[in-house]
Amino acid sequence: MSALAHFDVREDAGILFARLSGEIDLSNSNDLEQAIVNAVPNTALGMVLDLSDVTYVDSAGILLLLDLASRFRWRGQQLGLVAPEASRVRRVLVLAGVEGVVVLETTAAAARSRMGPSPSP
Repeated sequence: MSALAHFDVREDAGILFARLSGEIDLSNSNDLEQAIVNAVPNTALGMVLDLSDVTYVDSAGILLLLDLASRFRWRGQQLGLVAPEASRVRRVLVLAGVEGVVVLETTAAAARSRMGPSPSP
């Protein structure tokens, strides 16, 4: 993965909480997608992806998030995104219409609560 982005993940009651930091762009979106997909086992209920420390996202980053949402949905998992209210990244996500496809909140707890109950097996 490019040095432009960093990815950390932890698990809590079947939900993975991941934090991205740095820049997400064409140079690292494919590697980042693989890192995220590889971190999510089939047994996970879903993931809350915190973008609070992301400083830049381009169209490749938006496509990455939409692809992840689609992949998770296909696997019966849920995806929630976290971006602070006044952040540039949140403005880009809203302009791109991402919040119409995936949960977008200002905190991890709020994103988790909006993801709904865990899917039935």
